[in-house]
Amino acid sequence: MHAVILAGGKGVRLRPYTTALPKPLVPIGDQYAILEIVLRQLANSGFTSCTIAIGHLGHIIRAYVGDGSQWGLHVSYSTEDSPLGTMGPLLTMLDRLPEHFLVMNGDILTDLDFGEVLRGHRASDAPLTIATYCRKVRIDFGVLTTDDRQVVGFTEKPTLDYRVSMGVYGLSRSALGAYTAGLPLGFDELVLDLLAEKTPPAAHEFDGYWLDIGRPDDYDRANAEFATYRDLLLKGA
Repeated sequence: MHAVILAGGKGVRLRPYTTALPKPLVPIGDQYAILEIVLRQLANSGFTSCTIAIGHLGHIIRAYVGDGSQWGLHVSYSTEDSPLGTMGPLLTMLDRLPEHFLVMNGDILTDLDFGEVLRGHRASDAPLTIATYCRKVRIDFGVLTTDDRQVVGFTEKPTLDYRVSMGVYGLSRSALGAYTAGLPLGFDELVLDLLAEKTPPAAHEFDGYWLDIGRPDDYDRANAEFATYRDLLLKGA
């Protein structure tokens, strides 16, 4: 059970919090960094090893996490010298990864069972499994349906439901074999290529707790809610 944590971004949207700290190390609640919560959860889900892809302020992440032994994990590192997109960092470490592994962003707060995602991926024939979450989007306008310059329908300020990516994936090395190491590769490009090849990703649907801590509002919400969800997020850890 191996996981790759993507922690190389600059966290521009979360400034000023990320001026001196990499985003995965901003504190949640009274004592935990986001990344520590994630590592505790991985260990509790059955993972024994982890590679952290680092870039911006990566030396601070190395100093904080070390070899991971304090959480019962063996942690190694891969350094991203220039931005490679979401999936690009995996290409530089592909020969060190098992056939099936977990990939996740280092800035999410969730009670998703990461081990369940990887086990489900292994059991499927899909090259990629995407953990998905139902996000409701409220449209603050009256929405018109038109046909040949006529209004044929109207809905006042509807709420739309979308399944969005949680930033957690089960992945097989074979899905990345055609790409060149050192070149950028985005999650969107990989998904579109798999769809074009008629080898669609599998979906792991989840409806528990999930926050993508990418903006100050999300970070403030995470801190406000952590006391309420602490036991849920750290169960067994």
